[in-house]
Amino acid sequence: MARLVTEWVNVTTDISIIARESGEVWFHTPGGTKEKADPFATPMTGAGAPDSTVGLLDGAIKLGFCGIEKRLARPDPTVVGYIVALVGAYHTSVDTPRNLRRAANRFNELGRPEVAVYLEERAREETGHDRLALKDLRALGVPGERLVAKFIPEGIKPLCKRFDDLCAEDYPIGCIGYSYCLERIAALKQEDDIAKVRSICPDGVDATRFLRSHSSLGSEASHVAETIEFVASLPANDRIKVVRETYESSLLLAEGYNHELLKSEVEMLEELRAAMGEPLPYCYGLGSSHGDERHAPAE
Repeated sequence: MARLVTEWVNVTTDISIIARESGEVWFHTPGGTKEKADPFATPMTGAGAPDSTVGLLDGAIKLGFCGIEKRLARPDPTVVGYIVALVGAYHTSVDTPRNLRRAANRFNELGRPEVAVYLEERAREETGHDRLALKDLRALGVPGERLVAKFIPEGIKPLCKRFDDLCAEDYPIGCIGYSYCLERIAALKQEDDIAKVRSICPDGVDATRFLRSHSSLGSEASHVAETIEFVASLPANDRIKVVRETYESSLLLAEGYNHELLKSEVEMLEELRAAMGEPLPYCYGLGSSHGDERHAPAE
């Protein structure tokens, strides 16, 4: 009987993630004595397996989010909050194809065509997703192109910069960890989450194109599964880098999203007004930033 694969990655100075092919995952504090050395102090060197690799990747995300779990904002969806989320979605997707192709070109230069092919395929799959966000904004009566040109949510800026920087590195393998983090979180969204957004939209308005595409109802679940298989096939050094970046990206994602979710509707409206230089045009459920009472236009 073949021995089950065990993988491990030290993601912080004092925490390692250990995952077995059987599905077991745990967090380990490195230690040891003169009599008994820590078996996980040395970086792993063996082959990976999908069932252990997913344990490392999802463990990295869990570890990244656990620091804010007790203060994680969970507000009810509102139109203005959804508008801000769509603007953030636009900015995290608009440069994805270009960035992934840049990283793919670098791996071709490095003689790693298998990584380049994977990234080029991801770039093709992600092309046009920014336009879905713009269509959703327009459906809500918002001038999407003008808004995204003038406004990027503060909590999203570090994520965009992180991805730009990762794809520009001499050895940009970390971009796979970043992408996995965002896709894995998106794949957690279920039909109920989409139904909640539909409930705040005007009757007959479809403003969930981007959300549906980036949820369990879209392609995210298959992307996650494909990424796990691919990462498991990489050399140990690459898997270590991908897992570490998944952790670092989850920290940014958790803090950035929470930063936006903790804002009041008045604060979000004021930010949008300041960016546009004027209040947003009225749409159902969206008042002005100055608190004046408006009514829906007559049918």
